[in-house]
Amino acid sequence: MLYRISQPDDWQRAQQTGFFASADLTAEGFIHASELGQVLETARLYYAGSPGALLLELDETAMLAAGVRVEREWAAGRQAWFPHVFGPVPLAAVRRTWPLPVAMCGAATLPPELGEQ
Repeated sequence: MLYRISQPDDWQRAQQTGFFASADLTAEGFIHASELGQVLETARLYYAGSPGALLLELDETAMLAAGVRVEREWAAGRQAWFPHVFGPVPLAAVRRTWPLPVAMCGAATLPPELGEQ
């Protein structure tokens, strides 16, 4: 499974269109995603002050079956490989969602079902 932190507006739009997409898809050609162990650092760095944020669990196999390419690419700034999703994610590939409030300082806690990383 892959994970994406979503702002409420992007998730609401997905409910209307049937596909999750975000500004990074338009701007960079892919949706930034994370492995589970990368979620909290991503929240801290990029989503501080996002009390309405959501965590989406994306089924990589379902995305590939729908023709959505996923590639892991090196992010030099984070010194790690990150999954990039090259297309809108069909809602059928979003397996679960959770609230993921991110404090002003960037602190967040994973849902209990995912455990602390």
